[in-house]
Amino acid sequence: MTHPFHNLYSHGFARVAVGVPECRVADPAYNATQTIELARQAADRGAVLVVFPELGLPAYTCDDLFHQRALLRECELALQRIVEASTGIRAAILVGMPVLVEHQLFNCAVVVANGVVQGVVPKSYLPNYWEFYEARQFSSGDCAAVDTVSLLGAEVPFGANLLFDIENIPFFRFHAEICEDVWVPIPPSSFAALAGATVLVNLSASNIVIGKSGYRHQLVSQQSARCLAAYLYTSAGKGESTTDLAWDGQALIYENGELLGESERFADTSHLLFADVDLERLSRERMHQTSFGQSVRRHKDEVEKFDVVAFRMELPTGQDLPLERKVERFPYVPADPRRRDERCMEVYNIQVQALVQRLSSSRMQKVVIGVSGGLDSTHALLVCAKAMDRLGLPRANILAYTMPGFATSDRTLKQARELMEVVGCTAREIDIRPSCLAMLKDLDHPYARGEAVYDVTFENVQAGERTNHLFRLANHNGAIVIGTGDLSELALGWCTYGVGDHMSHYNVNASVPKTLISHLVRWVADTGQVLDTGKDVLLAVLDTDISPELVPAGTAEDGQDEAPGQKTEQIIGPYELQDFNLYYTLRYGYTPSKVAFLALHAWGDVARGTWPNGPHVARNSYQLPEIKRILGIFVDRFFRTSQFKRSCIPNAPKVGSGGSLSPRGDWRAPSDGESAVWMRDLDRIPDEAG
Repeated sequence: MTHPFHNLYSHGFARVAVGVPECRVADPAYNATQTIELARQAADRGAVLVVFPELGLPAYTCDDLFHQRALLRECELALQRIVEASTGIRAAILVGMPVLVEHQLFNCAVVVANGVVQGVVPKSYLPNYWEFYEARQFSSGDCAAVDTVSLLGAEVPFGANLLFDIENIPFFRFHAEICEDVWVPIPPSSFAALAGATVLVNLSASNIVIGKSGYRHQLVSQQSARCLAAYLYTSAGKGESTTDLAWDGQALIYENGELLGESERFADTSHLLFADVDLERLSRERMHQTSFGQSVRRHKDEVEKFDVVAFRMELPTGQDLPLERKVERFPYVPADPRRRDERCMEVYNIQVQALVQRLSSSRMQKVVIGVSGGLDSTHALLVCAKAMDRLGLPRANILAYTMPGFATSDRTLKQARELMEVVGCTAREIDIRPSCLAMLKDLDHPYARGEAVYDVTFENVQAGERTNHLFRLANHNGAIVIGTGDLSELALGWCTYGVGDHMSHYNVNASVPKTLISHLVRWVADTGQVLDTGKDVLLAVLDTDISPELVPAGTAEDGQDEAPGQKTEQIIGPYELQDFNLYYTLRYGYTPSKVAFLALHAWGDVARGTWPNGPHVARNSYQLPEIKRILGIFVDRFFRTSQFKRSCIPNAPKVGSGGSLSPRGDWRAPSDGESAVWMRDLDRIPDEAG
């Protein structure tokens, strides 16, 4: 039996399509056949909206033939066929055609759904320069004196200020504009977005010349980003007259500035472009970006001009409808190697610049840092080294301390020593076991009496002693303590309150997730940033199991002799999946069930063949029961048990739009909140994959 969880419409998505049919000039009957066939194909794949090119029924290049009554009559007959066919097509269809209204001819987008013409939208801006002379044949939509038109024997809404609301799909309100409308300084779709349209469509013809394809990308991307909307763009392709022009049939779908899909250009046959638009994301972005609401208020007069045409569509909800959308397994780390290197360079420089400013403003020339031989402290040390270089100070001003305790492994101790040597800092080693033992004796802890009791107190005494040493060393040397704890640890509360992975004078890693830190360290190793030598030790750190090393080997819960005695990811879940959960919870506020739906799409099917290459390759795949279990760990720790630690974290630079957990920045939440509402939503996830 199909479970609603496995249908994209259950999670705030909607599938849309852009069609580029092969056409014949001045042959509406043929063009209608192509349109109907593509519309059926789109609906069969679950799309609820399909958009076709400007003047697609007669073809854009009819020129003065548009004033021939025979052609106009044939366009209406072609539209009639599309309307009749739409009763069996579960998708709203937008077609382009000329429409005669009160002795004026308008270049229009006609919206057809459920066997009815829902509305007609005229083109507002007519190009009349270079190769275009539309004002010769058409009138601007502003010239219309009516708000309804008689079409196929019925009175239907008419005007550039129409919005179309698919009532049974949350947040799905669309607006149509035509070609030149988006090329002007303030496109009609800008006001439509302020009036609530989340999906903007453009029926374009748009001939091709050198460089125009790239400009279309810029235009559509920026309009979708400014409007916090999806933008569907189509243009004329094969079959248009090449008397003086050529046509590439480029189709684009963008969402909030991000490209979701692009069709093949210069195709020899009719084709469709699909995308699954995240309507919930668009709504959330508008809610979050309060300046969007301010724009609505400032342009109230324009917004109030819009009328809404509402209708319902039969949705393909009784079937599994998997997501057809690229979802990165590592949302904080681009899969493309070039973009990944750019990301690492930018994040690294943000961290370095922030530390340089903190040292300059505090008149400090030295830093103290604890170096464990693990991932986070390694990266923080690399940031410190570059900051000293930028300040023109010797790296000896980095006072680095490795502090072995009861469970420190030979491997990490060796890595810490080698790392400090290749960085060129002032390296010191302090054995904290004597001071820890003294504290345990003061506490009358069983370990001080020779008993092998490795409880939370035993662990935190070690963590606390390290932090106490670091702060007192900073006092003694006129330095500040650099924190090493990362964003992933803060999200999960995997840090001891008031100690080194939580408290410092300044934390360079606090908004950098674990998955990104690993790539930053690899990037430094591969590019030679900071270190002339020492690549081997960085690679060794990357290959080391993540562990707090507070419990001796052989005392882990499974009783196995292993090094280290604790493996963090066995306790709180794999960071590669927890960072995925964090990103979609923090950045977009998605429900756990939607996060799990995305995770299953991204991580659940190795056979899909979309694993990234190179160092970006994930170690595992995850199926729904495991995804649900790990997400449950995240939800409870993030919403219930960990906020009190985040409410008092030290200063740290925000590095990405994925968010930070600083109470002074992206995240303000009560320290005594409950996780019940998120846990109840987690229960909506089926226990099996279906």
